[in-house]
Amino acid sequence: MTQPSTERLQSATADLQRLEAAVRSVYIGQDALVSHVLTALVAGGNVLLEGAPGLGKTLLVRVLSQALALEARRIQFTPDLMPADITGGTTLVREDGGGTRLTFRPGPVFANIVLADEINRGTPKTQSALLEAMQERSVTVGGEHHVLDAPFFVIATQNPIEHEGTYPLPEAQLDRFLMKLLVPFPGHAELVRIGLETTRGAPLAVDAVLDRAGLLRLQALCRDIVVSDALAAQAARLVLATHPDRSDSPAEVRRFVRYGASPRAMQALLQAGRARALLAGRPWASADDLRAVAAPVLRHRVHLGLEAELEGVGAEALVAGVVAAVLPA
Repeated sequence: MTQPSTERLQSATADLQRLEAAVRSVYIGQDALVSHVLTALVAGGNVLLEGAPGLGKTLLVRVLSQALALEARRIQFTPDLMPADITGGTTLVREDGGGTRLTFRPGPVFANIVLADEINRGTPKTQSALLEAMQERSVTVGGEHHVLDAPFFVIATQNPIEHEGTYPLPEAQLDRFLMKLLVPFPGHAELVRIGLETTRGAPLAVDAVLDRAGLLRLQALCRDIVVSDALAAQAARLVLATHPDRSDSPAEVRRFVRYGASPRAMQALLQAGRARALLAGRPWASADDLRAVAAPVLRHRVHLGLEAELEGVGAEALVAGVVAAVLPA
């Protein structure tokens, strides 16, 4: 594979720096989260955000769409939400001549950036409608196939506090998210800034710094970032080390993990690693890139057994142990 030219890299890095600065100017105190979201966006994947209410997840989507001059839609998942409320459906339309015809009316999934708010409150059937669109980049309604416009980026959220009346995403559907990101609570200084800057009356907004064509160029360039055979081998070892049936997996994995990460995790590690290298202005991905993206890529793909729950062992600690064993700093 031929690595991208210096000129293309410099231009892409400048675009990404402007985009990141624009989002951070409004979305306060979540620099690491913004960096990971942009990594997933450039990699062409989707993101699952987990955090308490009121941490600005909706604001993040709105600001990101403004900075990219893209159309954004929000879907509030509830138990009574139907698949057609997401994908759209066919309706009977009366024509001027007196006749009628069936026409397709697109739902909110037909946008460039989609916020699936509290996705675990929707029923499995409704969740599947969105997750199919995420995987296929298209929907089928009434026997007709409708392709979604590129770029297509889904940010789904779930509240880790409430479990009553929710439908946890099955493992196979969690696997469709490139990353699962945890939204931390801001610190004292960030809270002060949030309070001062968000209560002045004027809505927070940013100017567009990139457009649809520019983002598509970045996503295409990301696929040209070089991944060596040695780095791919390291990524494969990371994935295999999450499997409890392998004798060379860490002892904690063999004891607490029920199922390890799928081959899609291998793809996600390389996609995210390439995107992180591009954000750093490098034409090649490195082991440092894999270390940086391993937790968000693997934390939702490692499925724990009952013993882990009884002893209070979480996926975060297990993934950290896998990374330390496979990719020691």
